[in-house]
Amino acid sequence: MNDETLVPVAMIAAVSRNGVIGVDNKLPWHLPEDLKFFKRMTQAKPLVMGRKTFASIGRPLPGRINIVVTRDESFQHDGVRVCHDLESALLLADQQATIDASEEIMVMGGGEIYAQALRHASRIYLTEVDVDVDGDARFPELDESEWQEVQRVPGSPAEGQPAYSFVEYRRREE
Repeated sequence: MNDETLVPVAMIAAVSRNGVIGVDNKLPWHLPEDLKFFKRMTQAKPLVMGRKTFASIGRPLPGRINIVVTRDESFQHDGVRVCHDLESALLLADQQATIDASEEIMVMGGGEIYAQALRHASRIYLTEVDVDVDGDARFPELDESEWQEVQRVPGSPAEGQPAYSFVEYRRREE
């Protein structure tokens, strides 16, 4: 738990060995099992995302409160709540999570939002993809003195897909 929210903040991403999470506002791979994992982990939880991440999806994700962080004061979209900074988005998500009895708030990108949210997070769910790719969005590097791996489950890649694992990290107790 962090100082600002009552409900724990978690981050969820798929990341390559070299830290890339996106290229041209798209995922650099197609892993159906990862998409199912994402849906299972985020269902019925408030989602916080940046505007570019929302644009890459193109619609609100069903069964979840969608909160979009943007500096664009005129941005609006049916089915989403808009905040103009991460702290406001996390407070709104915390209020909603408390009302809905959600166990955590999920931050789902992109790179700038992850970098800002890292200090708030107590859990990270990564799909670690065993490939190096070129890209323009990166996940922040985790400091091993602050984060501990608590679970690793190998994925089952289909023919032609890279190997990957579902990994959970928890912030170390101080």
